[in-house]
Amino acid sequence: MPTVSAHVARTLAQHLDAVFGVMGNGNAYFLDAIEKQTDAAFTAVRHEQGAVVAADAHFRASGRIAAATSTYGAGFTNTLTALAESVQAHVPLVLVVGDEPTSGPRPWDVDQIALASGVGARTYTVGRADAAATTVIAIEHALTYRVPVVLAIPYDVAALEAGDVPAAPAPRVPAPLAVRGEFAEGMLDRIAEALRSAKRPFLLAGRGAWLAGAGDALGALADATGALTASSALGRGVFPDDRFDLGVTGGFGAEGAMELIRTADVAVVFGAALNQFTMRFGALFAPDTQVFQIDVAPAATHAHVGGFVRADARLAAEALVARLHGAAGSGWREGVDVAAARAYDLGDETAPDGRLDPRSAARRIAELLPSDRVVVSDGGHFIGWANMYWPVASPDRMMMIGTAFQAIGQGWPSVVGATRARPEATVVLTSGDGGGLMAIADLESAVRAAGGRGMAVIWNDAAYGAEVNLYGLKGLAREPMLIPQVDFAAFAAAVGAEGVVVRTLADLDRLASWTDEDPAVRRFLVLDLRISGDVIAPYQQEIIRVNS
Repeated sequence: MPTVSAHVARTLAQHLDAVFGVMGNGNAYFLDAIEKQTDAAFTAVRHEQGAVVAADAHFRASGRIAAATSTYGAGFTNTLTALAESVQAHVPLVLVVGDEPTSGPRPWDVDQIALASGVGARTYTVGRADAAATTVIAIEHALTYRVPVVLAIPYDVAALEAGDVPAAPAPRVPAPLAVRGEFAEGMLDRIAEALRSAKRPFLLAGRGAWLAGAGDALGALADATGALTASSALGRGVFPDDRFDLGVTGGFGAEGAMELIRTADVAVVFGAALNQFTMRFGALFAPDTQVFQIDVAPAATHAHVGGFVRADARLAAEALVARLHGAAGSGWREGVDVAAARAYDLGDETAPDGRLDPRSAARRIAELLPSDRVVVSDGGHFIGWANMYWPVASPDRMMMIGTAFQAIGQGWPSVVGATRARPEATVVLTSGDGGGLMAIADLESAVRAAGGRGMAVIWNDAAYGAEVNLYGLKGLAREPMLIPQVDFAAFAAAVGAEGVVVRTLADLDRLASWTDEDPAVRRFLVLDLRISGDVIAPYQQEIIRVNS
């Protein structure tokens, strides 16, 4: 007779195909049912935080919801940093956890509902009679609000027989947010007229535009208006024609591209939150630029926005294309050298301290990386290098896990989730030495999951670089900011990967030959880049200026 845990497992498996986690007392019956009674694939990680990170990365890489799982108590509290990141980043996933028995807490139990609520995640607790229905409701909540949810199985309920598993309906999710009402229609008319008369129109798109499937409509709108385009860090590649695309805005953007954006007279933003980094702390647009925003948020998200429409990015873009049928276009983009504007500093081979210049290393790695790459990024100072120098084809091929919550240590398990979502691609981790050490247990998970389809670049400056840049320069004690030189190549070898210490650009030749090898026979590759901490990424220089 199926148990309560089987009801949860079999219902979940109707709507997702991947589960990541660590087994313990609280989720043993659930994982037994996943393994024996469903087609969902379970992938073990070595730290509970990694379970949530892997499920998060799975969604970002594929758009398909996944599940994470842990036991109660200490297993659950280990997930909280990653859970907070997924809440901040609006990533839907289901975290299945054990919980205290219905008779009340034991000495080792904690108030898991309160802890989850504290980071912004709602908890649904299953019972003997409603486990399947509650599971569907939890999935609906995650997909509707684009947030993680916790699905709790009380310890004394997990193994209870619950009868036949009922047929579970498909989760109901809202339709795309259409343009509704006279105000919204009128504002679209105003935006269309502004674009029609603009001499230097500019379109900016973010991750919301990608999730809405707005790429083709945005490309048509750019063609109709003659606009230059760019994206937020999470929206890169959303525009189909890169000939007129200025790349990423904000601190990751090329200086020449940002100067061009400052000359725009009309800017329309689709599905981008316009946070302080995208907006260059308020300096992205000139004071006299007319800025319009289209987003599913309840209201405009930046003070510079002069007109706002709450709507799905794709539907709004299609409505604007229809309004601009027959428009002559500005002709602005044909007179601009876009390639020159979005070029970055090439850097030197080595910095004055004799260690690698991260700019030249990033540029050389970009030349050698497999073209099918999916890049997953941990958090830290180093995030500038991959974001600036490694172009990707679409937003689901570059993800930054940890940055929404300003966390580090989520890199290695990101490889696990991205690999399960995109098994045909080469998954490339970019991480610092600080974050890499914090999550080192899941180096083994990454190697096991990805094998020859995975690799990692560790930007190893023997320090917490962001802290050195922000606080060391202010004269604060540097010793707590430093890390003894760690050999990540040796770590790699210990878990069956290949490790290469990279001190010169010539040492990157191994990446060239690795890329040419058959993924079925090569090993996971870890490049331990001994870079200089004296070369500060432009986005960090921007933050330093703001905080000075």
